Amino acid sequence: MKRPVVAIDGPAGAGKSTVTKLVAERLGYLLVDTGALYRTVALAVARAGIAFDDEQRVGELAEALASHSAVSVGRAGDGAMLVFLFGEDVSSKIRTLELGQGASIVSAQPRVREALLELQRAAGREGGVVLEGRDIGTVVFPQAEAKFFLTASVDERARRRHAQLAAAGTPADLETVRSEVVVRDHRDSTRPIAPLRRAVDAIEVDSSGLPIDDVVDRIVSRVKAIEAR
Repeated sequence: MKRPVVAIDGPAGAGKSTVTKLVAERLGYLLVDTGALYRTVALAVARAGIAFDDEQRVGELAEALASHSAVSVGRAGDGAMLVFLFGEDVSSKIRTLELGQGASIVSAQPRVREALLELQRAAGREGGVVLEGRDIGTVVFPQAEAKFFLTASVDERARRRHAQLAAAGTPADLETVRSEVVVRDHRDSTRPIAPLRRAVDAIEVDSSGLPIDDVVDRIVSRVKAIEAR
């Protein structure tokens, strides 16, 4: 049975992280959250005191991180992805609103994307992986056998993000979160390098109002059909 590469793209707040984790668990595949890699670069940038939009210095730092294999991934006991920066588990530290915006800014920079591209491809080269991001099906793995574009309305995505921040102990005003979602959508979809868009052969899944299990069922069913070919 063939174990394909599963690419799940979509905008911020569409539920990709939760869906990707559950799909990977159901299939017994390795989870690779590519957004976490960019958040980790943003964390390194912030710790170095560099502005997120300083392309020269951010690019140099990203290349240095890649050359020293400073950003790495692992797997928790429950199958969730862990991400490390110089050996430090930063999986929870990167989940802030500031680093989410920072990741959106640095990920639009060509040198950063190039530095992390091979790491992403290496993780999925053997198949049997689920990768989450914004350009997995269009740039990282354009030949992926199973492509999905997960989306939801702006209001629904803002509500989810607001709840996520509150649960993490970093509450924020709902309208502020909604504005951030809109800004990030625009930035991600208009950046000159690997903009957010649905691959022509990706299956679009609108999760607005759908129970998470229904979304997961749709994706798992499709992947199992591909496995059985």
